[in-house]
Amino acid sequence: MEALTVFILVISFFLLIGIGTPVAWSIAISSLLTLLINLPSLAALTTIAQRMATGLDSFTLLAIPFFILSGQLMTHGGIAERLIRFAKSLIGTLPGGLALINIISAMMMGAIAGSAMASASAIGGILGPEMEKEGYDKEYGAAVNITSSTMGLVIPPSNILIVYSLASGGVSIAALFLAGYLPGMLTCFFLMLVASIWAKRKGYPISQRSSIKEIFSSLISALPSLFLLFIVIGGIVAGFFTATEASAIAVLYTLILGVIYNQIKFKNLSKIFLDSSKTSAIVLLLIACSMSMSWVMSYENIPQNLSDFLVGISDNKIIILLMINLILLFVGIFMDMTPAVLIFTPIFLPVVKSIGIDPIQFGIIMVVNLCIGLCTPPVGSVLFVGIGVAKTSIEKVIKPLLPLFIAMILALGLITYFPQITLWLPEKFGF
Repeated sequence: MEALTVFILVISFFLLIGIGTPVAWSIAISSLLTLLINLPSLAALTTIAQRMATGLDSFTLLAIPFFILSGQLMTHGGIAERLIRFAKSLIGTLPGGLALINIISAMMMGAIAGSAMASASAIGGILGPEMEKEGYDKEYGAAVNITSSTMGLVIPPSNILIVYSLASGGVSIAALFLAGYLPGMLTCFFLMLVASIWAKRKGYPISQRSSIKEIFSSLISALPSLFLLFIVIGGIVAGFFTATEASAIAVLYTLILGVIYNQIKFKNLSKIFLDSSKTSAIVLLLIACSMSMSWVMSYENIPQNLSDFLVGISDNKIIILLMINLILLFVGIFMDMTPAVLIFTPIFLPVVKSIGIDPIQFGIIMVVNLCIGLCTPPVGSVLFVGIGVAKTSIEKVIKPLLPLFIAMILALGLITYFPQITLWLPEKFGF
């Protein structure tokens, strides 16, 4: 019976995805079909509806719509241009300077806006044409923009880390936020290294050195935007406010900043609010449906069976982590981050706990894995945004993408097997 439930859950889900059913509905319908094996139809329908409603009944989840709105305000508030100018003044003279500027800017924009797609769109739209004008290959610029934009999801404030906290049963959001800094910056360092080597081999031009005055001026211009990270993270870590309260403060701060920059007008607010509402509705529906699937899997004892299976193959920590990474990389190819975190956290968290892995570290491992998935077809949302902005195709971008993929996977390996990269900063703050 257990094998049958797994078969129906997996096959129905992929069949629904294959015929073009939206991911959220695919999750809900496959969960319902699985539950119908053991329950009458009315009981199954009622249970799914109840689990969806219960899944959204969380104060912590309120942070997600607020951070989405804050990200929209940031995107429309002239933040990207200031971050690019600051990055250019610092590293524009290095080999592949514009590519490195793209990586730094996308990382900062992704962290501040809380959206990889927003970062890829904003940074790619500004830097893409400039890179092309300077002699960079369009596809190379797109590949750099796509991979670097995802790292903003590891560096807080990050909606996906909030989702993981919910799925894990209450891992500290403050600890997760602190844990994301070093892994995110490490991955960006590897991306910069590969981008620089590629640019040097191709002979791409180097920008003129910026004066101290220009560096200082660009820093002052970007500082109000960067200060948001200090307010949000500092306030949460210091205990001044919760993640949800921090998200509301972020909205107020970004709104005031956009008005001061004269980038956000009253007439634009309705569109910003509407776009934020649409995105929030999609994300929250995904969460609700994924919570119902998590409950169904728990009811059918699937996580425990899979845990026993993995431990039965090997009790070696290195092997188990390798298998989990490979599964998550595969999952990331086909599934968006939010449902993947909600579905697979209850499955893998007991396994990694049993071999002594800290839930904080595993949260970062999972997010980095799924960030790589955002860059891969067929469901890589950031990939499609990046090639759309660059006006190119997947086939042409694959070649420059491959060494950047390798860089991200190498960083993932270090994050997986060297826990202090993730845990050092939370431990310094007492988590």
